[in-house]
Amino acid sequence: MGTTVANTNSNANNSSQQQRNPQICGVSSPISISPPKEIDFQLTKKLDECLRSFDQFESEEEMNHRMQVLSSLNELVMKWVQNVSLQKKMPPEIAAQMNGKIFTFGSFRLGVHTKGADIDTLLVAPRHIDRTDFFTSFAEQLTALETCEYVRTVEDAFVPVIKTKIDGIELDILFARLALKNIPSDQDLRYCTHCSNSFNSPHSFGDTSNRELLRNLEQKCVRSLNGCRVTDDILQLVPNHESFRLALRAIKFWAKRMGIYSNAL
Repeated sequence: MGTTVANTNSNANNSSQQQRNPQICGVSSPISISPPKEIDFQLTKKLDECLRSFDQFESEEEMNHRMQVLSSLNELVMKWVQNVSLQKKMPPEIAAQMNGKIFTFGSFRLGVHTKGADIDTLLVAPRHIDRTDFFTSFAEQLTALETCEYVRTVEDAFVPVIKTKIDGIELDILFARLALKNIPSDQDLRYCTHCSNSFNSPHSFGDTSNRELLRNLEQKCVRSLNGCRVTDDILQLVPNHESFRLALRAIKFWAKRMGIYSNAL
């Protein structure tokens, strides 16, 4: 009986401790950890209505169209990787199993993109596919698409990119090859970030297994991977995605109206 009481008290103490020291994600403590009041919910609703009145949200139909374009692009990438594998004298039965994968990042991945915005994407390929293949044969395959309006290669940029427009959707496509024989369909590029449990605890960004993805990669590939990894880290750190997205939409819209917004510096 005494043991039961002791455990109950211990659980109560732990719960009380967690309330006093809630999980904090980020490099600084929040201004307030108090729960929202009724007036806060009302103001949030008004903010949402205001943004919608300025047409800052995409319709479900428009979103579905973006997803279809991305799905088609991913299929093209898989076929391209297999074709290049054959050209590099890989046995047909092995080449048929080769995969590449398209990842998204930036505003689209965060869920705060607006109508007509482009999509930031990253093409991840296995180690036998190089950047020259990307800017030659892959660019040619994009150009051959009936729905492709243009293809522009920017090889000398700090982060090399192919800019294209497919079926009315503009895309920036970066390239990175991993030191892997193949890219599995469930390949994850994220940092395994650990949030702190107190205001003063240090953060440990990334575990060894995921950092191994960056080992022996050329600097351009590391830069290309950075966007996806940081975007996914943000989503992992933010405790309330809905509130975060609404706030970010409002800040982006305000910055554009004030003429101080730029996502390319």
